Amino acid sequence: MINLIETTEKLQDFCKKLEQKPFITVDLEFLREKTYYAEPCLIQVGAEGEAAIVDPLSSGLDLSAFFALMQNENIVKVFHSGRQDIEIIYNLSGHIPSPIFDTQIAAMVCGYGESAGYESLVKGILKIDLDKTSRRSNWELRPLDEKQLQYAISDVTHLVNLYLYFKQKLAENGRESWLQSELDILRNPQTYETDPYEVWHKIKHRSHNAYMLTVLRELAAWREKRAKSKNTPRQSIIKDDCLVNIAALCPQTIEELSQIRSIRKDVANGKLGAEILEVIAQCRDIPRSQYVVPEKDKGLSAGAQALYELLKLLLKIRSSEQGVVAKLIASDEDLKLLACFKEQNSPLLSGWKYDIFGKDALELRNGNIGIAYDKEKHGIVFKSLNNQ
Repeated sequence: MINLIETTEKLQDFCKKLEQKPFITVDLEFLREKTYYAEPCLIQVGAEGEAAIVDPLSSGLDLSAFFALMQNENIVKVFHSGRQDIEIIYNLSGHIPSPIFDTQIAAMVCGYGESAGYESLVKGILKIDLDKTSRRSNWELRPLDEKQLQYAISDVTHLVNLYLYFKQKLAENGRESWLQSELDILRNPQTYETDPYEVWHKIKHRSHNAYMLTVLRELAAWREKRAKSKNTPRQSIIKDDCLVNIAALCPQTIEELSQIRSIRKDVANGKLGAEILEVIAQCRDIPRSQYVVPEKDKGLSAGAQALYELLKLLLKIRSSEQGVVAKLIASDEDLKLLACFKEQNSPLLSGWKYDIFGKDALELRNGNIGIAYDKEKHGIVFKSLNNQ
């Protein structure tokens, strides 16, 4: 029978029992369709021989014991693809769980491909087929049926054995430090802080006009700050396509604003309309030096583009040799900065990334490594030119 926790006393007793465990597994079911911040609907916690579902929607339930457990330095908190779960805990408690382990990142370090899913790992490693029919459940509704609870609890019970598997795997191949360097991202509070002036990058548009994109940036930042302060979805304030239309036309009056395609009348004629016009008015005072630089103006030179392509090929070969996902070693932006000689403070210049890729990448850029076809290996290889 599933241990469903709905009272503070029961939660405190369960957390006290877990204090003796070396690690616990954690997963959250949540909704964020109606709010800016994700709202937890279930908290699943597991350990060897223990598992429970905490119902945070239960009246009067105090989660303090759970948050204290998340800060217990003697217990490893194991997540799978835990960024969103950790973000919720951080927003609710003000603290990031510590110490942490993420089995998805561990899987990538061990060569299980990009974004290795929980279901595929459970099936491939533990030989268990999961029933995912409850995946799309509305976790806010009560009561939850037995099938939903079984689905939820399985996200932490099998995670116990996945953690033990990857812990041993990482020890065998000496890659514990590789994982820890990637976990630093999840440990950093800035990972969960959204810069309002960066969110415009996620809005689809076709413009290369610097001023239009600058207005879009400012409007998106205004919307983001408003959504955050009201804890409401940004799209409920004004949708992306409408924001793009406004930035393209830059209306100066309520009448001009109300004529823009797809804008709601209540937005144009209400408080939001006045705020939008104020943002646009302020944009006229932004100096050109602070305008957005369109992507077409950020393009690589012909030489840098050629070097970038060689670096991509080198990365592909080295990641295959090491059995680790390429994007875990270097992002596309990392390679472009390297190709443009702008790699200052790059993660490629230190640690395991430097050892397996960064060092050779610099040697390639410096002309000390050449490319050739190896007839015996039937593939492209990079060889040192210093011995020739």
